[in-house]
Amino acid sequence: MMVAPVVVVVVVVVVAVVVIVEEVEVVVVVEVVVVVVVVVVVVIVVVVVVVVVIVVVVVVLVVVVAVVVISVVVVVVVVVVVVEVVVVVVVVVEVVVVVVVVVVVIQGVVVVVVVVEVVAI
Repeated sequence: MMVAPVVVVVVVVVVAVVVIVEEVEVVVVVEVVVVVVVVVVVVIVVVVVVVVVIVVVVVVLVVVVAVVVISVVVVVVVVVVVVEVVVVVVVVVEVVVVVVVVVVVIQGVVVVVVVVEVVAI
């Protein structure tokens, strides 16, 4: 992505250096070209390393966000299940209370009937 502009700059620099030092020995031009190539390689390596670091950071952030979202979902599901269990327990307790009240009322009626029968005798 950034390699093409770097290559264009390198070519322009190399041509300018060759034009400027055309009367100087070829060895100087070769040394300049080697230095420019080394600089280009270093720049490309640095760009690749930066891109890899950015990708790794983004992947780590995505994983962290996914873990947080999953944790929140699990907590919400647990809370919903606990609330449902509490509702079921409350309904069961209400049914037991109603059954106890009915049994007490029936026993009271039986007691009243027995008392009435005893008084009638």
